[in-house]
Amino acid sequence: MAGNLLINKAEIQALIPHSGLMCLLDSVTQWDDRSIMCMTDTHRDPANPLRRAGRLSALHAFEYGAQAAAVHGGLRARSVGATAPPGYLAALRNARLHATHLDDIDGPLEIFASHLFGDGANTVYECRVSSGNTVIAEGRVTIILRTMTKSE
Repeated sequence: MAGNLLINKAEIQALIPHSGLMCLLDSVTQWDDRSIMCMTDTHRDPANPLRRAGRLSALHAFEYGAQAAAVHGGLRARSVGATAPPGYLAALRNARLHATHLDDIDGPLEIFASHLFGDGANTVYECRVSSGNTVIAEGRVTIILRTMTKSE
């Protein structure tokens, strides 16, 4: 139930509801039942949809972490022949930022997410975003099941 083979962006987009430029992760470099490591260079893309006034706030590192958690949930579900239900980022706890912006970081971002507890789309992950040996952001994300409304 683990994988060390590179998972590319197309496969990531098949696992999560994010598509196009909103899929922020470029690859999965390693994963197992408890955690996942992803890489990306999308923080330097001028077309990144999270940019405001040409800048990408380090606060958005937590969206990168939440997407890594979603990919992990998708891979875990797929490993047992299921599909992960869609979820929403519902809470951010113990958030610590060690940078102001992501767009001025020269190297690729490494996004690590560790499953702490929960199942399906109701889960809590510890996330860390770094570049090289520099930690940029860390915190806990809570993802809850997306419930459909009558208008959907």
